[in-house]
Amino acid sequence: MDNILETIADNKRKEVEAMKHIVNEDRMFSLASLSKRQPLSLKCALKGNYSGIIAEFKRRSPLRGNINVQADVAAIVKGYVDNGAAACSVHTDSRFFGGSIYDLAVARHSVQVPLLRKDFLVDKYQIAESYLYGADAVTLIASMLTLEEIESMMVVAHSFGMEALVEIHSDSDLAKIPACTDLVGIDNRNLSTFAVNLDTSYNLIGRLPAGIARIAESGICSHNDIHRLRTIGYDGFLIGENFMKKDNPADAIDKFIHPPKYDNSHIHPNKL
Repeated sequence: MDNILETIADNKRKEVEAMKHIVNEDRMFSLASLSKRQPLSLKCALKGNYSGIIAEFKRRSPLRGNINVQADVAAIVKGYVDNGAAACSVHTDSRFFGGSIYDLAVARHSVQVPLLRKDFLVDKYQIAESYLYGADAVTLIASMLTLEEIESMMVVAHSFGMEALVEIHSDSDLAKIPACTDLVGIDNRNLSTFAVNLDTSYNLIGRLPAGIARIAESGICSHNDIHRLRTIGYDGFLIGENFMKKDNPADAIDKFIHPPKYDNSHIHPNKL
């Protein structure tokens, strides 16, 4: 595992252990069970939306530093949805991405589309927490988990009615996709250098299991990128920084989905 991911994983395990001293594991699962919330299906939302975009909220990143540190999660996710997003992703990591679990809760009260919790999940405790705070789906990063860990966390997610997106970055991650996986996310970001190469999505698509929703992540910069990726079999597209770095993320997603006619990348949404 790459050094940056090791650092993030170590930090996340410490965070989880600290949280267990505040709300112990039995209490967290008990609170989650009392919620009785019926999660929304991310897979169905992608199939029923012409853009297929999962628009992400995040304030910073390890590579870019501050992106939009004063961003208002409620205003931004509302803007995303009003301008065509099929779903929203909320990055809840605090140290490296400037988010919090409370951002997820605010987003849940702000929109009625599926919410994906984007974070570095290393413990089943976080799955119950995700459900309690409003997630409909969770991200499980194959590079930082064993197959057994992914499977056990996925069982917990499914017990709450949530879906699980297994995020892969390379060939070596392919063996960590359980048969019961709901969605697979192919992240085009290299975890060693944080450089982005869209070719990753093209190279791995033919090796993914059949019957699982396929999401391309990172490096999607134009409407035409979505058209090409959909043509080869992708169902959804997770885009964050491309919107968050703009002064008005809602306006940015609107222009992304409906590019000006003079833009050579213009493809009418109905033809996506």
